[in-house]
Amino acid sequence: MSYQPADRDTMYFIGVTTGKSSIMKVFPKWMQAMDVDLQIKGIDLPIHADPEVYREVVTFIKNDPKSKGALVTTHKIDLYEAAKDIFDYLDPYAQDFSELSSISKSEDGKQLRGHAKDPITCGMAMEEFIPENYWRDNPQAEVMIMGAGGSAISMCAYFLRKEFIGNQPRRIVVTNRSQPRLDALREICEKLNPGTVEMAYHVTPNPGDNDRVLAGMAEGSLVVNATGLGKDRPGSPIGDEALFPMRAMVWEINYRGELDFMHQALRQQDERQLKVYDGWMYFIYGWTQVIADVIHQPIRGELLYRLSDIASGK
Repeated sequence: MSYQPADRDTMYFIGVTTGKSSIMKVFPKWMQAMDVDLQIKGIDLPIHADPEVYREVVTFIKNDPKSKGALVTTHKIDLYEAAKDIFDYLDPYAQDFSELSSISKSEDGKQLRGHAKDPITCGMAMEEFIPENYWRDNPQAEVMIMGAGGSAISMCAYFLRKEFIGNQPRRIVVTNRSQPRLDALREICEKLNPGTVEMAYHVTPNPGDNDRVLAGMAEGSLVVNATGLGKDRPGSPIGDEALFPMRAMVWEINYRGELDFMHQALRQQDERQLKVYDGWMYFIYGWTQVIADVIHQPIRGELLYRLSDIASGK
């Protein structure tokens, strides 16, 4: 695939079904609100594309003067592995976790930079709904993350931070359909874990596998769908008969698509006393912090919430 040089300052959205994302309509409104002249274009790539496909995209952005950067979703690990040598700078999170979500350039345009923003932005998003001392106050509570991609790695990294010792989940359980991604996540977690959190990993290739793991989670646990199912691909990682733990927090990290997992939780919300959250603020934090890299301006506090209101149509 050949890419046309940008005719004006451009940021790219590298994903799978970028045209379906509300960001394509929201982004121009954000730029107007911040008085920034920057357009957005989507680049749709197949899941687990050929490494040369990723290298071509990154090389194009690096060499095109008006291509200022990109947000990467779904391809965060594959793009990093295929194209890491093309970058002039990779932040410690990108190197430690072998993924990146943010592509930007130095202010003089001479350096191509890659950042893994998820360990920061997923923590920001979870802090929107997890009470400050939740794990200290609920020592039995655990975390179950379905999926072992970039978002799952980032969540584990967040919970395993040394400054949270004394206020961490008792156990983190990660499930995934295939072994290799699970092994890569386990390797990262073994480096990060200060020895205060029990970790468990389950390969769950068959229908019903996640249901059985879910049945063993403690009351008050956090249950997360980080598989991409219900967004880029149809379905849910659990069956309709699966039961959530009593008083669980349920987080669907997507905010668009069929969101089957979230609807399964909502059907049990009253009976199981669940708190159910979508991925809206994850979306907001994820985008604004990458844009901040690209335009070299911080986006936080009042400005961030104003952009969230604009995105939601308020």
